[in-house]
Amino acid sequence: MSQNRKKLILTLAVIFLLNITLIFFAQEAQAAYKRGSYGSTVRQIQEKLKNWGYYFGNIDGIYGSRTEEAVKKFQRKNGLTADGIAGSATLKALGISDNSATSQSVDVNLLARLISAEARGEPYSGQVAVGAVVLNRMEHPSFPGTLSGVIYQSGAFSCLYDGQFDQPVAESAYRAARDALNGWDPSGGAIYYFNPSTATNGWIWSRPHIVTIGKHRFCA
Repeated sequence: MSQNRKKLILTLAVIFLLNITLIFFAQEAQAAYKRGSYGSTVRQIQEKLKNWGYYFGNIDGIYGSRTEEAVKKFQRKNGLTADGIAGSATLKALGISDNSATSQSVDVNLLARLISAEARGEPYSGQVAVGAVVLNRMEHPSFPGTLSGVIYQSGAFSCLYDGQFDQPVAESAYRAARDALNGWDPSGGAIYYFNPSTATNGWIWSRPHIVTIGKHRFCA
């Protein structure tokens, strides 16, 4: 066998192995939601299961034990492996597109950027509270129902206009975003917050006070 032919065969073998590896990782990257997951796709799963009588808990976007059991019931009913994990087959049966496989990480990154810009230097519980306010607004009829909708709502957060939103994200903000998405709410259900030392809008003072954390006053 000639040297050139050996090189060609070796090259083809390497390309084949690379293709197999890429396919493997692409399959691994498909959406698979299980206990401990959170975010907008989990909320969709809960809504579907609740509408069809499998789930009776809160639509909170947190994949807990009740969501897991509801998924198992749905899977058994539809001839799927009843493992309580909403993978590609289960999502397809639910009518949910799994092209949102990265939505959870996108939610964390976007919320962390907002927290870092709005609460950099604040106590950790205050950072989580800012994230919780964003999530509370998603549940409130006066605000958009999506994370990006709330954050980018015109005039909602000053950091989008003063350059802070584009600054490097503090590491603590990522942890705070995850804690908020996992259900921790130090704000006590607040949908507003402000710094009394810098507030120029008189209306915000009319909002019922819930708690003060660091420099921020959280309100209903």
